[in-house]
Amino acid sequence: MSDLPPLARLPLLVLGMLSLLGGVLAGLARLDWSVPAPAAGAAGWHGALMISAFLGTVISLERAVALGRGWAYLAPAAAGLGGVALLADAPLALTQILSIAAAATLLAASALVLRRLVAPFTIILAIGALSWLLGNLAWAGASLTAAVPWWLAFLVLTIAGERLELTRFLPTPVAAQRVFFVIVGGVLAGAMLSLLHEYSGLTLFSAALLALAVWLLRYDIARRNLRQPGLTGFIALCLLGGYVWLVIAGLLGLAGGFVPGHSWRDATLHAVGLGFVFSMIFGHAAIIFPAVMRVRIPYHPVFYLPLLALHASLALRVFGGLGDRFPLRQEGGLINAIALLLFIIILLGSVVRGRREATSQGVA
Repeated sequence: MSDLPPLARLPLLVLGMLSLLGGVLAGLARLDWSVPAPAAGAAGWHGALMISAFLGTVISLERAVALGRGWAYLAPAAAGLGGVALLADAPLALTQILSIAAAATLLAASALVLRRLVAPFTIILAIGALSWLLGNLAWAGASLTAAVPWWLAFLVLTIAGERLELTRFLPTPVAAQRVFFVIVGGVLAGAMLSLLHEYSGLTLFSAALLALAVWLLRYDIARRNLRQPGLTGFIALCLLGGYVWLVIAGLLGLAGGFVPGHSWRDATLHAVGLGFVFSMIFGHAAIIFPAVMRVRIPYHPVFYLPLLALHASLALRVFGGLGDRFPLRQEGGLINAIALLLFIIILLGSVVRGRREATSQGVA
């Protein structure tokens, strides 16, 4: 199978966005906000919709475009359909089978990349894909709780692997590279140990996340790009802000925040999922979506508005969680959702502006 043209990729992106919409509304339902019945019914699957369905679709779609093989698009298709099945209240086994198929396809695509190029970043990306598969298997064979560390490892290692690729432009010491792989080993060991001894495993997992955040703050090229104008400086700020949230998540995790039932669990999970992961999405969207959909997304300073709203609302939510103040968590969660919606609106507006600019230049 040959590569899919950009227009044929659009339905896959739509599937991912449906999972995002359902996941956000399900999250609001968990915070006692009134939402449509299908989303309220999926409140227990908020994490699965956001991580395995939405982010799994987006990440595997990006990887399929980079690989240029038609079969690789089965990964985002299966992940997206799994999210829709979850929202439609289809048998849970159907979503789990689709999720496993999606992760297995992404892992196969990652293995093909490894055959072409064996490098530190391709190894880490493959390990990230494997973590997604193990998380989906844990979900199907054990519980959603057992899947969470693996799903977080999938997201964190995927982002770290992509950032590691860019450190090739910096003189990273050999010792630091070795430390990086030791940290990755700690993430995986923590996720594995959590299946046997939950508290010890999640403590090791948290320590590894904290170490990874410190490593990225020290060696990522974002530090040098922070004062650059335009999109480069915006991306750097997104990255550094995300790393700070990963530090916070690691510290909260060391205090037990990842343990199910802990009063800080909401704050800890969203420090990673929103603070770290979505900061990366905000920063890279203007690069990723043009590559996937072949559209122009010109940078504009208004991009800072949803980023500020995301970080401020997350700080409110985390503060509410740490202080056991549910109304603050509730308000913070609502503004989290508004920040994501605002970002999407601004992104779509930039696409329209990019087309107008391209048309005017063509006429000129």
